[in-house]
Amino acid sequence: QVQLVESGGDLVQPGESLRLSCAASENIFDFNAMGWYRQAPGEERELVATITVGGTTNYADFAKDRFTISRDGPSNTVYLQMGSLKPEDTAVYYCNGRRLSNYYWGQGTQVTVSS
Repeated sequence: QVQLVESGGDLVQPGESLRLSCAASENIFDFNAMGWYRQAPGEERELVATITVGGTTNYADFAKDRFTISRDGPSNTVYLQMGSLKPEDTAVYYCNGRRLSNYYWGQGTQVTVSS
């Protein structure tokens, strides 16, 4: 069974940076794509960024120029580097892996941006 475990969420001040990690129990290159999504209270889950097996990245408009998705094959880990954080970035961030028509989710990690 595929397991995705997120870590790195924290309480930070506006303007600070944070790096989230997603450790996969399987080879991340066996997935068509890996990605990060987020869900704020009372809101629907939304795409943050994705990276395909070939390395193509895609970002939500709010994430462009502030967030970077990357991966490390040997450790089967996907990262989300977040900079210039804003209060509206407060949400639970989820790691996602897509393999054909199957989607796998982690349990989420809380990011809170507040002064």
